[in-house]
Amino acid sequence: MNFIWMLFPTQIDKFWDIAKKGAVVIMSLGRVRVLEALWRLPATRLSASTVCPTVCRPLSSAGARSGPTSPDPQEQAGQVQQRPAKNTSKAMMAYLERATKHEEFMRKQVHEFEIGKRHLANMMGEDPEHFTQEDVDRAIEYLFPTGIFDKKARPKMRHPTEVFPQQKAAQFDATGRPFHTLFYTLKPNFYMTLYELVEKMNQLDRLQAKNDALGKLPDTTQKLSLLGSEWLDIEELGKMLVETLKEPQYQEFVRAMNRLVEHPLAYHHKDFIFKYRKMLRVSNETDTVPELLFDSAGRPYMEATGYRKRAVARAVVHGRGSGRVTVNGLPLVHYFHRDGGRSGNQDVAQVMYPLQVAGVLDSVDVEATVQYDGPTQRYHGKRRRGHRKRTSFVPEPWKRPHPVQAPSSQAGAVRHAVSLALRSFVDKEMQETMRLAGLLTRDVRERERYKPGKKGSRKGRTWKKR
Repeated sequence: MNFIWMLFPTQIDKFWDIAKKGAVVIMSLGRVRVLEALWRLPATRLSASTVCPTVCRPLSSAGARSGPTSPDPQEQAGQVQQRPAKNTSKAMMAYLERATKHEEFMRKQVHEFEIGKRHLANMMGEDPEHFTQEDVDRAIEYLFPTGIFDKKARPKMRHPTEVFPQQKAAQFDATGRPFHTLFYTLKPNFYMTLYELVEKMNQLDRLQAKNDALGKLPDTTQKLSLLGSEWLDIEELGKMLVETLKEPQYQEFVRAMNRLVEHPLAYHHKDFIFKYRKMLRVSNETDTVPELLFDSAGRPYMEATGYRKRAVARAVVHGRGSGRVTVNGLPLVHYFHRDGGRSGNQDVAQVMYPLQVAGVLDSVDVEATVQYDGPTQRYHGKRRRGHRKRTSFVPEPWKRPHPVQAPSSQAGAVRHAVSLALRSFVDKEMQETMRLAGLLTRDVRERERYKPGKKGSRKGRTWKKR
């Protein structure tokens, strides 16, 4: 009686002993792979009579009951028929075609960029092999001068990977089999990153258990420090992974990374952690604060220049003062006074805010001069449309123009100048407080230009059918 044996690929060495007993062997592999595995056996244990198609052929349910099946004449002749490949669907072919076209397009663009960079280096008289992106930007600025204010509208020459959005390569072959093991999660790169993170955690846990068994303590001198950096935001992380992430997924990623950072041995995977962090610019370390100057009487002072829109202010802050603030030779409240019973409290508060934050309201004196070269207010003395005719039109008090042109711009410029000058009177901690309060940063907002055919920059004229 023949017995039925079930062999797995790792048990192919047992085939010789079982075949001697005349048993029927059922392999978990196909016929072709079984033959390949048998031919790998040593020549002393394998003969032509041993490789029998009856034994190598997978049995059906009927054949398993009745015994070994009859041999196939084609298989006896050594001709093994392979299963025909499945037809590729139209959607799959279109996907593969798009991916192939994008790769060819990017390859062509990169080639043209390299050629253009070499020509640009030759025009500037520099070595093309060591011509960096900074050199390219400097050359473009020199060869194509422009007066466009917006930097995004100026001519530029960047690498194609920075200009064109990055796309994924083909995710599966022509037969429809995906390359990535996590393809059906719809976000394979994201979940692969989480998988690598868990593997890092397991490695650190095993290392910590080994050190505890040996009585070793973690090295405190190599403790991981994340000062001056932060995690990539959801858009930057999605761009790195070439996948669109949702907020819950991003929060899960941040929580997992924080757990890795809190591990006592996290410094072993420092490169992996900082791959997903970006460095921050620390202003108080890069900006140099000038030292105090002294006049002939030994009184400390400091000068600074501030800007806001088209206003330029020059402020001189004197130490050992009484809190007196003047602008263009006038007291602060009088200079920013508004007509019609409205005082410039908001403008005065803008100028006094740096002194209040630094805590020097009554200990310094400020002398500021400010100039404004921007557009002036044009509605003074003009009759609005729809008003009845008057012999002498006088606008209402709350609509009269301010005696000082663009008071908010001038107040912002004086505030910026005073803030920069006060840095020399305070310590580093107060400088950091002023930086976080936004006092040391120039306000770059500008007035939007006038558009032809409109009343202003945005407001349009009322359309009437009749």
